Amino acid sequence: MSQFEKTPGWMDWYANPSKPRFKLPAGAVDAHCHVFGPGHEFPFAPERKYTPCDASKAQLFALRDHLGFARNVVVQATCHGADNRAMVDACKASGGMARGVATIKRSISDAELQELHDAGVRGVRFNFVKRLVDFTPKDELMEIAARINKLGWHVVIYFEAVDLPELWDFFTALPTTVVVDHMGRPDVAKGVDSEEFALFLKFMREHKNVWSKVSCPERLSVSGPKALDGEQNAYQDVVPFARRVVEEFPDRVLWGTDWPHPNLKEHMPDDGLLVDFIPHIAPTAELQQKLLVDNPMRLYWPEEV
Repeated sequence: MSQFEKTPGWMDWYANPSKPRFKLPAGAVDAHCHVFGPGHEFPFAPERKYTPCDASKAQLFALRDHLGFARNVVVQATCHGADNRAMVDACKASGGMARGVATIKRSISDAELQELHDAGVRGVRFNFVKRLVDFTPKDELMEIAARINKLGWHVVIYFEAVDLPELWDFFTALPTTVVVDHMGRPDVAKGVDSEEFALFLKFMREHKNVWSKVSCPERLSVSGPKALDGEQNAYQDVVPFARRVVEEFPDRVLWGTDWPHPNLKEHMPDDGLLVDFIPHIAPTAELQQKLLVDNPMRLYWPEEV
């Protein structure tokens, strides 16, 4: 029994995902996923804003194999704060088939940074979603970015579309490659031609160091349909957004399952059907190869490219 009680109303991951109809290209990378605990082994952070269900590395790797991915990028979850042990443990157990994105504090030593690098960490995540984290001063984040830049790491940024104008100057000053989580969470109800989304595209156009994950349609969708019950045309309202980013910036996009889908209260997607979303946003074999293999390999396993 876990010593941690899950936040009420938040759903567990989908236990028996379907087998995707879409066959992933050889060497495909799930470039955004998490491990939670298990809490008895890797306790959740005291300052966390939520308590998730347990989601172990063994369960993550079983899902990887079931869906047809070859590799994972394990992103540090906010429920673990800056204690990266669960993520690092997953990377070390993967036999080189997982890389990590950490959360770190200014106080980290160079030796500790090198330890993370040796374990497979290749980026740090800065979270600006106010309901998930407390604010970290930007000078501290900039100092961290300068230090990790020396290791060849990148910065992953998580924010909501409405906050991009006030964060623009900070983001554009970052010295590293910058990877945006989930297209900066556009409000899809405003439509693909909204001013908000136009600003995000401008951000990518004007800054060639900016990449985007075109993941998490289950978080962004307003009208669906949901990736459940065999649905082959899920989240159609998100497709125009993701497809526009993939087609305009084919060499700077990534995709991931976001398993085990933290903070979902309305529905929990079938991960097999989420994979079947991919050909809707990357309709050609060439785009699929870049999105799922070439781009994540270049970013996370450059020594193999």
